[in-house]
Amino acid sequence: MISHGKDVKVFCANANRPFAETVCRELGLPLGNSTVTTFADGEVSVSFNETVRGSDVFLVQSTCKPVNNNLMELLIMIDACKRASAGRITAVIPYFGYARQDRKAKGRDPISAKLVANMIEAAGADRVLTMDLHAAQIQGFFDIPVDNMHGVVVFTKYYLEKFPDTHEGMVVVSPDVGSVARSRAFANRMGMGLAIVDKRREKANQCEVMNVIGDVAGKACILYDDMVDTAGSLCNAAKAIYEKGATKVYACATHGVLSGPAIERVQNSVIDELVLLNTIPAPEAAKGTKIKYLDVAPIFAEAIQRTYDEVSLSPMF
Repeated sequence: MISHGKDVKVFCANANRPFAETVCRELGLPLGNSTVTTFADGEVSVSFNETVRGSDVFLVQSTCKPVNNNLMELLIMIDACKRASAGRITAVIPYFGYARQDRKAKGRDPISAKLVANMIEAAGADRVLTMDLHAAQIQGFFDIPVDNMHGVVVFTKYYLEKFPDTHEGMVVVSPDVGSVARSRAFANRMGMGLAIVDKRREKANQCEVMNVIGDVAGKACILYDDMVDTAGSLCNAAKAIYEKGATKVYACATHGVLSGPAIERVQNSVIDELVLLNTIPAPEAAKGTKIKYLDVAPIFAEAIQRTYDEVSLSPMF
């Protein structure tokens, strides 16, 4: 018997139940029996309808829209498990909200990512399992182990299968300077060159493309980022490289936040296809558009099994 839990139990709240169900199918386990609702005044109500005493509990919940509701559901579930004597509690957060607020951009700004980390720890979580944090250093905001998995392996497999013979003549493009490190890692895996779109952000969720660093003329390009929110940066970057002579423009990102006019912008842009991972549920409006989703539930299922077995996650990536 492994000391931290006699068995594995997976529960979920309301952020992405189909994702949690797929994870459980991959593990060969039933999804835990729990109820997460709200009282008349909007307060979150959580009930676990089976014992978790001594179990290795994994709580699957993305902190996507509505961010605060989903975050509170996760925190209250953690607290309930702790008070029910769970052997170990792992918060499985495919998309970690508030991650963009990881530093003080100007005076009197909060560092909300650190606050959320403190809340998750205070609630009683023993570990965190997530994917493609907006800033990798957020792992250091926690005093508990954080496994930050990488969606790049999924995109690499997808594009190598999609372009088995022509990927040598393609180039990976970072949509901004901040994404250069992750884009370089993707380009190295793909055996492609790298270009960078340099832009000046005038205000939140708006940007102005300034220059393209690198050769994209006559090449098919893959824009790579960690998330797509309003899609302004992505579509402007796509337009910039297209005007520099790119023949095709593809795009991929781990998290599809897709706020406001994002889907319409992608549809009206020069992007031929946008590939996202299902760390955030796909909105109904995205069906039948240029947006395609890849399933990462099997990766999370393997990570959960490895965590329980006390086996390294590194070989997965």
